[in-house]
Amino acid sequence: MNITRENIDDLNTVLKVEIKKPDYEEKVENVLKDYRKKANIKGFRPGMVPIGLVKKMYGRAVQIDEINKIVTENIQKYIADEKLEILGDPLPKTDEQEIIDFDTQEDFTFSFELGLTPPIELKINKKTKVSQYDIIIDEKMRNDYLENYTRRFGELRSADKTEEKDVIKGKLEAVDGDGNAIPEGPITESTSLSIDIIKDKKIKKQFIGIGVNDTIDFDLKKAFPNDTEIAGLLHLKKEEAEAVNGNFRFTVNEISRFHPAELGPELYARIYGEGVVTSEEEFMKKLEEEITANLKRESDYKLMIDIKAMALEKTDFQLPEAFLKKWLLRVNEKTTSDQIEQEFDSFRKDLKWQLIRNKIARDNEVKITEEELLAEAANITRYQFQQYGLYYATDEQINNYAKETLKREEDAKRIADKILEEKAILILKELLKLENKSVSIEEFNKLFE
Repeated sequence: MNITRENIDDLNTVLKVEIKKPDYEEKVENVLKDYRKKANIKGFRPGMVPIGLVKKMYGRAVQIDEINKIVTENIQKYIADEKLEILGDPLPKTDEQEIIDFDTQEDFTFSFELGLTPPIELKINKKTKVSQYDIIIDEKMRNDYLENYTRRFGELRSADKTEEKDVIKGKLEAVDGDGNAIPEGPITESTSLSIDIIKDKKIKKQFIGIGVNDTIDFDLKKAFPNDTEIAGLLHLKKEEAEAVNGNFRFTVNEISRFHPAELGPELYARIYGEGVVTSEEEFMKKLEEEITANLKRESDYKLMIDIKAMALEKTDFQLPEAFLKKWLLRVNEKTTSDQIEQEFDSFRKDLKWQLIRNKIARDNEVKITEEELLAEAANITRYQFQQYGLYYATDEQINNYAKETLKREEDAKRIADKILEEKAILILKELLKLENKSVSIEEFNKLFE
């Protein structure tokens, strides 16, 4: 076994692997002997199949498999021994590959292309400026958060007469020009209708101020131009709803009105758990803390984006792009060359950031502990619970859920990458100069446009 290296340029190299019969012969023989012991071939007792027959049946496949294993293992060892930092995986160099005939050859030469990681020099210092945004909390924001909670924990109650925001339940049936029901026409005995989504203003007005058992005749297509909405009202398929037209009669059986939850101990307990918040003052303070935490999360996210962009701008280096495109095409079998070209700019940007991030981590000996993984998994879990209104989940429940998350390899890697990225961003924050800017939420949102 012999491996030689030919550098094409600073970012591309070719490995030539020469393998001779003594390199694989013994391994092939041992595998075939094992096959012989286990082979179940009609006419022969187990373990008594002639080795010549086993070689005839399996010899070539075993030879190819063992050669592939030896080549792969030795390339990996060579890369490790030579401390080569590569991108992607070694690719067989098919354009210059010698013609191989396993039936006649005993010695083989394989060529592989390697894409090398470029040298990276960070050019960031205190002259490098990045804005850090402090988002101002205003009264509208407080009211929006408050309304969100009161609506989330509100309820529907029965009403006597309809108002614009009410939901009514009843019978919907097709009628003719004289107001008579059409027996063969579309009909549903029980459907729900939100008055405020009626598109035609005149028809909407008809539905306001009516009571149980009242009827309204109206043009269904005028009221609901969207076939999907008609399909939902009549319990039809969308394609069936497309053919529906003419007047319909709605007979009111039930009126429901939404009532937001009222501030008080019951609402506080439903949001945060029993006894955590006991007064409106405490509730508003808790609300302020949540708003502050969410705004900080938004601001930190924007800062991360801007620091990454600055790092990419200030740390310019080349990649072995031709190699990477070939590698992407090989590992994504269903992807075409055109798709690779269209998406390559985004891939290039992500890869460059990963290389910068990894260099920062390596140069600063960044480590990720099991405790950090669990703490981050718990933070993610807590945030997810809060999104579903589960503010009163115990630390034990959150930690148990987080531990289950970390048992899934893909989730554990995603969380580890997040921690690594955050640590790299923290290091970069120390290297550059942050300029604090106070902005309104409207001004902040425009920064993403």
